[in-house]
Amino acid sequence: MSTKLSETNFAPADGKETLELSPSKNTDREEGFSSEVNDPSYDAAQKSLVRKLDMTLMPMVFILYLFNYLDRNNIAQAKLDSLEKDLRLSGNDYSTALAILNVGYMLMQIPSNMILTRVRPSIYIPAWVCLWSAVSAATAACNSFTHLIIIRFFLGICEAPFFPGVFFLLSCWYTKKELALRYAFLYSGLVLATAVSGLLAAGIFAGLGGVAGLQGWRWLFILEGAATFLLGLVAFVMLPDFPDTKSQDWLFTAEEKEVAVTRMVRDAVSEEEHDQSVLHGLKLAVTDIKVWAFALLLLSNQSAYGFNYFYPTIVRGFNLGSRTITLVCTAPPYLLGAFISYFIAWHSDRKAERGWHISGAILFAIVGFIISAATINIPARYVASFLYICGCFGANAALYSWAASSVGQTPTKKACATAIINVTGQLGTIWSPYFFDSNDEPRYTRAMVLLLAFAVLEICVCFLLKFILRRANKKIIAEYEGTGRVPTLFTL
Repeated sequence: MSTKLSETNFAPADGKETLELSPSKNTDREEGFSSEVNDPSYDAAQKSLVRKLDMTLMPMVFILYLFNYLDRNNIAQAKLDSLEKDLRLSGNDYSTALAILNVGYMLMQIPSNMILTRVRPSIYIPAWVCLWSAVSAATAACNSFTHLIIIRFFLGICEAPFFPGVFFLLSCWYTKKELALRYAFLYSGLVLATAVSGLLAAGIFAGLGGVAGLQGWRWLFILEGAATFLLGLVAFVMLPDFPDTKSQDWLFTAEEKEVAVTRMVRDAVSEEEHDQSVLHGLKLAVTDIKVWAFALLLLSNQSAYGFNYFYPTIVRGFNLGSRTITLVCTAPPYLLGAFISYFIAWHSDRKAERGWHISGAILFAIVGFIISAATINIPARYVASFLYICGCFGANAALYSWAASSVGQTPTKKACATAIINVTGQLGTIWSPYFFDSNDEPRYTRAMVLLLAFAVLEICVCFLLKFILRRANKKIIAEYEGTGRVPTLFTL
């Protein structure tokens, strides 16, 4: 079978050299082939490329995402030290500090992904990594609530380009069948960050609290920010650009990039669109009902795990012992959640199905929320936290891969659509901190009921999306009927 390339451009950039792909009237894309290719030499080249991506791109984005979330979430551990006392926080001040980061995060995501389609990811993303690390470390200099709010807002702006940018970058290198497991690996960086953050904080608070006249929580921000900055410098060398560029020959050869472009062309859902402009991509994204359905799905998901910033406080309410024991006990549910996330993603890829896998995971979260709201028994509440943490985080990889593979008629549309989905989802992280009222501690009954409601909504949206995508598939099949071509369909 021919492996000729059709004329395409995954991330056009002014002044950036790209692979020259000559148009062909007999391209695989026009013949309607999907990503199932019977050419043994092509298959071998494709497998070799995927192995190389898994050894270079994935470890880099994993460790960066781990520190991305450490720098965002370490305020939850700082709360167990003397942060609130030192900054004279009261009432909803802590919840506001959590929410304001997500305001900055939302404002920057869409313009950042639009910019990313026109620049080199290997420069753009690491530059933001270094910038957010400096802002995060500056949290150590806070002396008031006002200082904290300002720094958290700009931390949100600086962290915003990373996740949707990497989300888009992975979808330009990996096919639909490969994405869920890779997103699970990426997303496990978040889960593991939450798990190890308590362990790191316990060590830093115990070993450095009071050193050089600084409280333990200040050392936490300084050390984690410095580590992130060093990783940002490494990323300038190790992070690849888009497949259709000739930069970074030390990472991928021209032949490997050609295979990468070929397989992504074959993998695209059979909806033709040739206008590659950013504005047209934004228009396609805004007018696509699938984009808004996925946005609602992520919104309900993000709202359902609003417990995340408060989990150390929830565990403190179990009265398990000292602060160190409390921080250590926050780790096991997230470590199990990482394993569950891998398994769901692997099984989801193997079965080429998303909606039922997401719904099944969220059912476990629903059981956990019900137990937490219904009982004051400490062992039962701790076990329930395993259920809702594993359920919510277990669904995420399948959710993100489902969205990325369903909204990409053009690269610019995919970039805009993924940003819109992420921005809308961030609304959940703005209002969910306010579910947790300090007067309701330690049970947080109202919060658990609200988290339960959003988990139920998430399952309902899964069913809605399966209905929308099934109808879209029927339309595509009808258009290809009698042509002798085989369409590539949406994953359900």
